Amino acid sequence: MTSHERPGAASTDLNLLRTFLAVYRAGSFTAAAARLGLAQPTVTTQVRALEQQTGATLFERLPRGVEPTPPAHDLAARLAAPLDALVAIGGGGLSGAGRPVRIAGPSELLCARVLPALADLVADGVELRVSQGLSEPLVEGLRSGAHDLVITTRRPRGRALRSSPLTDEEYVLVAAPAWAARLPAPPGPDDLRAVPLVTYADDLPIVRRYWRQVLGRVLDAPAALTVPNLHAVQAAVVAGAGCSVLPASLCADHLAEGRLVPLLTPPEPPLNTLFLVERPGADANPHVDLVRRRLEACARVW
Repeated sequence: MTSHERPGAASTDLNLLRTFLAVYRAGSFTAAAARLGLAQPTVTTQVRALEQQTGATLFERLPRGVEPTPPAHDLAARLAAPLDALVAIGGGGLSGAGRPVRIAGPSELLCARVLPALADLVADGVELRVSQGLSEPLVEGLRSGAHDLVITTRRPRGRALRSSPLTDEEYVLVAAPAWAARLPAPPGPDDLRAVPLVTYADDLPIVRRYWRQVLGRVLDAPAALTVPNLHAVQAAVVAGAGCSVLPASLCADHLAEGRLVPLLTPPEPPLNTLFLVERPGADANPHVDLVRRRLEACARVW
């Protein structure tokens, strides 16, 4: 035994490493404590002890959560696979292939693109747990371990979460054919004032952006109809309630079949970049990698 070793150090260090990896994957001491069944002060103490042993600062404290440092990324890369294997052998967790893949994103994209892309994987035995929501809460859920993969309209800050651009979502100004027939082609901003606006929020965020980018005008008309989500917006517009701006993926079938008509075809339509974000350590489940690669492949032709 060397001068700096002590009896019981190996088992103690293993617990410290397990705690470190939980914090690294969860992105916060609070979430890691809940996952480990420990008190938060215990998690904090164990991480500090490991920092003392390694002589490196492993996490930068943020207003919300923590940011892994370069030494932490290096340690996690070397530690994750062997420690996950030990946990599985010891019965402390399910084997990777036995765990469902928890994926989340915007409701409209999940229905129009994601679920059709993954249907045959489910038929082949991959289990999915799908959630919907807005970008910021979903990313927070990813940090806390609630999701493995999240599709978001904003790239999350920090290096703890691996993210990559997935696809660009195009937006289209649409109306039912009856409304389109009443307007000149193409309609100008003054012409469009005669068409009621349908939206999912009173501040018309998507429509305002379209008016500003495509028409070069500040939208000053209020919403005529506000509904809970983009699916309801599409249903109302198809029924003839007015016009709105929708993601192309959501209304592609209606456009192809003539139930909706694009009122404008700008050379550079507004785009939203969608990012695929993965929870650190999620790749311990091989099905997560399978789902991620399938989505990346399908996104090339979306």
